[in-house]
Amino acid sequence: MKTNLLAAAAAATVAFAVPASAGEAGAPITTEEVEAAQKEWGDGIIAISRVHADGGDYTARAREHLDDLYNYDHGTVLFKPTLAAEDQFRGTYDEALSYFVTGMRAEDSGFAIKGWTDVRFENEGIVTDDDNAMAMGNYYFTGPDGSVTKVEYTFGYVRDEDGDLRINVHHSSMPFSS
Repeated sequence: MKTNLLAAAAAATVAFAVPASAGEAGAPITTEEVEAAQKEWGDGIIAISRVHADGGDYTARAREHLDDLYNYDHGTVLFKPTLAAEDQFRGTYDEALSYFVTGMRAEDSGFAIKGWTDVRFENEGIVTDDDNAMAMGNYYFTGPDGSVTKVEYTFGYVRDEDGDLRINVHHSSMPFSS
């Protein structure tokens, strides 16, 4: 009887010690998930540009980008976009949408509709934790003429209740130039 109790206790301990799989709510965020989220973000920017160039509903595609990747529906998002000077921070969904496709702010010229054909992330580092992650580095946007624009970024991520990563911090800026 004592042996069976020990075996049952050991089995229970093993069952609780096995971590949730990546992508599952409550699982620690991995570097690979952050890199996949970065790729998805870059692909989304390219898709918005492509829909705009094709004369499609690029605002709807930008809404899909925000809905799928940002944390606006689940909590706070700290968003400091690259080319924002007068209204530096975009704390609401509508302000973020305006930045990506024009609208609410006079300075918003539609960052995501510039005709980008590629986005490449170059991480300086990624820090992961059980329920959040941060990445910092440079990303490079390729324009329709092949020119490349280097931008500095910091993104923060949290996992939602479905296990998906959501951006809760987005800070980007042009490199210092004297």
